Amino acid sequence: MKIVIIGLSITSSWGNGHATTYRGLVKELSKLGHDVLFLEKDVPWYAPHRDLPQPDFCHLGLYKTNEELWQDYNHEVAGADAVIVGSYVQQGVEVGEWVVKIARGIKAFYDIDTPVTLAKLQKNDYEYITPSLIAKYDMYLSFTGGPVLEHLEQHYGSPAARALYCSVDPEQYYPESKEKDWELGYLGTYSTDRQPTVDKLLCRPAALLPNSSFVVAGPQYPNQINWPVNVQRIEHLPPAMHRDFYNSQKYTLNVTRADMIAAGYSPSVRLFEAAACGVPIISDYWEGLTSFFDEGTEILIAKDHNDVLEFLSYHETHYRAIGTKARQKVLQYHTAATRAAELVSYLEEAGKSGNYANYLQNDIKA
Repeated sequence: MKIVIIGLSITSSWGNGHATTYRGLVKELSKLGHDVLFLEKDVPWYAPHRDLPQPDFCHLGLYKTNEELWQDYNHEVAGADAVIVGSYVQQGVEVGEWVVKIARGIKAFYDIDTPVTLAKLQKNDYEYITPSLIAKYDMYLSFTGGPVLEHLEQHYGSPAARALYCSVDPEQYYPESKEKDWELGYLGTYSTDRQPTVDKLLCRPAALLPNSSFVVAGPQYPNQINWPVNVQRIEHLPPAMHRDFYNSQKYTLNVTRADMIAAGYSPSVRLFEAAACGVPIISDYWEGLTSFFDEGTEILIAKDHNDVLEFLSYHETHYRAIGTKARQKVLQYHTAATRAAELVSYLEEAGKSGNYANYLQNDIKA
């Protein structure tokens, strides 16, 4: 298929989790023989932080304005077998309305931020999607599964809402035998709703274990945060350094945003990355977590700092076994190759009905 994706970014992972997801997915689509054009708005905050300026697994188009997008890529979008618009694309409503108007193939919305999106819709915040536009897309691909999918269909009129969770590239994330620099680490951009949990599950144990080392990596943390002296701060960690980061920890911490907790069934890409490295994960709880990993044998769920202290006291044989089993689960169900195959099956499903079937029939007649 010829597939066009209009997404937040594939060239820069700075301050966003979208790029990692797109890179793995598009690379695997390319391996399956599909021709992908990725279109990204050229914005000043990503320009200095492009850690993949020229991906070799897809065509790349940068545009500065929507008018430039219409002018330069009208033919590609109109003639593609599938066009996918991602969440948080700037002026995404305008982009989406253009796509559903001119594209003759399958039109899909890929929401990498589903719980945040739904919260915004409830507040009439239509930054990149509107209720009416949801119904115009042939398919709603969601980072969140569970009951949210039925809600998107019944309440917002999506013709087909399907889970397309984040994933991991096992060629980039795997175990390495390294000296453990930190007892527990956390990788994530600062957010006000996650910070109390970081304080509770990392900073509090760090204060109680002054002879152990901890680490928090990620941008946008306020300077006024008082970190314990044994918590190292890393401002930005590009994806090329993630594997080394995870493998340098005895345990890694997963912390979930409030909207994701409320929606449930919203695994983060960091969860799968760490698991693919075989690093045992300590996580906060959300509905659906144990449908991805079994509690106690594949993941450790902490309510407070006392739980974390207990987990950190586990014998090496015990915590390594947890990491190994989590890795096995990820390799079976949550790789980028698995997601690419799922996406193709969804597009094939959509292609058997609706406007795309008519487009194919007319194309054959022509």
